[in-house]
Amino acid sequence: MTIFRRVGSECVADFREDEVRVLRKVAEEVVGLLTDGFDREDPVVERLFPDVYPADAKDSAEFRRFTEGDLKTAKIDQAGAVLAGLPEAGKGEVRLDAESAEAWLRAINDARLALGIRLELTDDTVVEYELEEALEQDAGSARVFQLSVYSYLGYLQESLLDAIIGVNNR
Repeated sequence: MTIFRRVGSECVADFREDEVRVLRKVAEEVVGLLTDGFDREDPVVERLFPDVYPADAKDSAEFRRFTEGDLKTAKIDQAGAVLAGLPEAGKGEVRLDAESAEAWLRAINDARLALGIRLELTDDTVVEYELEEALEQDAGSARVFQLSVYSYLGYLQESLLDAIIGVNNR
């Protein structure tokens, strides 16, 4: 599995072809959700754009009116940074400067939040147990694949964070 490491001022990782494909698909889905598929009633959109004042719908709507466009644009740009940083096709090395690494970290987080909502994961969910159960029920199911992607994104996020703060220096 890919692991980021710190090389000078950059975070560097070598991605396999299947990892590039999955990350491209995930980033494209986030962009699609935030553009053509943007629906305020979608639970994923609600999670990515939570009400700032949950007890006051009017104040939340007013705050959203002034901030949602910029936040949406930032999230699309962050997913775009993932797409721009990945090899066009096949395997390859990814080198991220500090700004790109932060964008990737946020984009991975958004993708994990979105996937977690779709999978109906909660704070109490132990993903490893969910994956074991899904494997026992149907090893070829979409849920197994989605849980695997969710776990991979968590691993990648942790790896990138460690590289950003210098844990994986080389």
